[in-house]
Amino acid sequence: MTVSALSLLDALAERALVVDGGLGTRLEERGADVSSELWSARVLADSPEEVLDVHRDYFAAGADVAITASYQVTYEGCARAGFDADATTGLLRRSVELARRARDEAGHGWVAASVGPYGAMLADGSEYRGDLGLDVEELRDWHRQRIDVLAGAGADLIAFETMPSLVEVEAILAELAGTGTHAWISVTPLAGRLRSGEPLAEALALAAAVDEVVAVGVNCCAPGEVLGAIEAAREVTTKPIIVYPNSGETWDAAARRWSGRAAFPTEAVRSWRAAGAGLIGGCCRTGPGQIAAIDRALT
Repeated sequence: MTVSALSLLDALAERALVVDGGLGTRLEERGADVSSELWSARVLADSPEEVLDVHRDYFAAGADVAITASYQVTYEGCARAGFDADATTGLLRRSVELARRARDEAGHGWVAASVGPYGAMLADGSEYRGDLGLDVEELRDWHRQRIDVLAGAGADLIAFETMPSLVEVEAILAELAGTGTHAWISVTPLAGRLRSGEPLAEALALAAAVDEVVAVGVNCCAPGEVLGAIEAAREVTTKPIIVYPNSGETWDAAARRWSGRAAFPTEAVRSWRAAGAGLIGGCCRTGPGQIAAIDRALT
């Protein structure tokens, strides 16, 4: 195991770690335009200092782990927006460099290089459905180049986020197994199952069985999904569990906006920790205020 991944596991043996909050959410709060299909990747390309400042905000709020702005940086999606392959590779590396810079300034923490699902690239809400129609080999081919670049970009591990289906989890694991590249695998559940309707516990068990996977869990879900997901993970693995849900609002893919009421239950953080979560943070519609509250709850 790499020194950086080992140090993270050593820290988890002592205490829970705080993961940062929504990067796109914070960029938007700061006045950045994240309305394009590239979402935060457009800001990464045009205004990298804004991304750096968001990482700084989260470390200042108490985050131990920064997730990079590479979630929406895909070769296919960026090509539609006019970026060639070399420029896309540059964006992936830049995302890690910025998070590392903020981490080094803060003097502590780890950097997780974000890899979003195939559906996110489509920018039509497919990551919340999981009905892609692609098989394992097709998804492996699509993910491979981005994984290879991020594995060599200097992050401490890769964060595979918002995975909606067993077939995509299987594809990611097939690419990881035997490489020595460490990662966490985080799926997005709805009503206790994957967005594809498949069993949540099956995906977590598959992920936990791969040596390169150092933690499993859920993200980009309603806060009410978290306890059930922790229980499902605990039934299949002793590896660390990561949870970083949304604020409780719902994404409207057609209108490209969030609806509903934000009610991130920071009072539930202790119950998530007591149930077995080791890494806790926030996803969409959470910001430094929620991360600071998580930090306070855990300490």
